[in-house]
Amino acid sequence: MYSPLAQFDVINVFNIVNLSITNILIVSIYTILLVVWFYILLLDDILIIPTNLYIIYELIFFFIYNVILEQIGKKGLKYFPFLLTIFILILVLNIMSLTVFSMAVTSQFIITLFFSLSICLGIFFLGLLKQNVHYLKIFVPEVPIVLYPLMITIEIASYIIRSFSLAIRLSANILAGHILVDIIAEAIIFLSIKTVTVILQLAFILVIALYLLEFGVACLQAYVFVLLICIYMNDAINVAVH
Repeated sequence: MYSPLAQFDVINVFNIVNLSITNILIVSIYTILLVVWFYILLLDDILIIPTNLYIIYELIFFFIYNVILEQIGKKGLKYFPFLLTIFILILVLNIMSLTVFSMAVTSQFIITLFFSLSICLGIFFLGLLKQNVHYLKIFVPEVPIVLYPLMITIEIASYIIRSFSLAIRLSANILAGHILVDIIAEAIIFLSIKTVTVILQLAFILVIALYLLEFGVACLQAYVFVLLICIYMNDAINVAVH
């Protein structure tokens, strides 16, 4: 039977030799092409008379630039291209999930977990590269020596949980919002047969409002994802104060 969760099913669209082409793969490739197109247009845009599209580019650039300065400082600006690309990629994936016949890629926990695990692992090695063994002090809080074994274990566990919380936060927010919009939209279709026009119009306005809310959540979750990465990178780049 059809359910609100059916929109998140991974469907095998077609096969090429032994390779299965799923709806997630198609949307992901399309999103990557959009991000590449974003940078190509940026390089080709005329700077003398900025277009509306270029103004949007500038807003996004300065937004991420300020986030990096606030959370990491000037040392983090060398990682600006990486953080900007992550932000645009997550943002486009989130917005793509709101389009017709698309797939909510960021609602798949395995996808967001891949992002978070790979990024957090890279940040850990970055910390070792920048601070050597001194970076491991983040696992040693200032407590009496007797509590060291317990507290170090807790700190290591909490550090590992970062990756999962980063993935769950993005996936759960996208998943919950889409399910809510889907349930209310189906309820409107069901009630349209037996309900007066005024109530139906109010319900339709509610769906539009929820859809706009989901658009805001899509932008907000991309920002939160990059913000948390910056916070984690701050411990790796600057001397961690526990």
